[in-house]
Amino acid sequence: MAFTGKVVLITGASSGIGAETAKKLAAQGARLILSGRNVESLNSVAEKWGANNAFVVPADVTKESDNENLISETIKKYNRLDVLINNAGILESGTIETTSLEQFDRVMSTNIRSIYSLTMLAVPHLIKTQGNIVNISSVNGIRSFPGVLAYNISKAAVDQFTRCVALELALKNVRCNSVNPGVTVTNLHKRSGMNDEAYAKFLEHSKTTHALGRPGQVSELADAISFLASDAASFITGASLPVDGGRHAMCPR
Repeated sequence: MAFTGKVVLITGASSGIGAETAKKLAAQGARLILSGRNVESLNSVAEKWGANNAFVVPADVTKESDNENLISETIKKYNRLDVLINNAGILESGTIETTSLEQFDRVMSTNIRSIYSLTMLAVPHLIKTQGNIVNISSVNGIRSFPGVLAYNISKAAVDQFTRCVALELALKNVRCNSVNPGVTVTNLHKRSGMNDEAYAKFLEHSKTTHALGRPGQVSELADAISFLASDAASFITGASLPVDGGRHAMCPR
């Protein structure tokens, strides 16, 4: 099994892509550190997918002290770290006319500053294991979409961060890649404020905005994350991998 004996830290692991990735990696033998803010959901994921190989460490990744504790508890528990999956993130709507600086700071703090903070703390341990980092970005980091300005900027920053860190750590045999989902069926959009009716219309519209004619499933994202985190991707670093049904390649006609 690809991850037998390896320690994998997943942020935002309580639901959606993070929870499904935990399921995928647990099945491949990983020892998991599951982090997020919803303790009840984290424990549920751990019990369901991790059996005895999942350790829950609640954390708000926007708080430096929580990140320090997260890495400290990981090393205390397993004495190593092989893979960091920076999955925690938020989506908020707004344009240049409606996005306040407070909202901008909140999105940037969660989606990029937290990744910078946690990666910086994890790197010394990843160097020891010659491990790797997978950042969860978005097709919004590759393409520009109106109405989600701060989110777009934050995900473009994640992709640039990924490339820079990949170059800085390459000679130390630590890889860094990102996965760029298109619309994926999770609770992300509902948490951003969509009601059930609006979300149903959004998913229906996604059939026309993705070349494959549908939104993605969390299992498809977990497969891509698992690949990049595994030794099967040993010669891949600095990549931003679109897992978006071809949305990044589309343009109006």
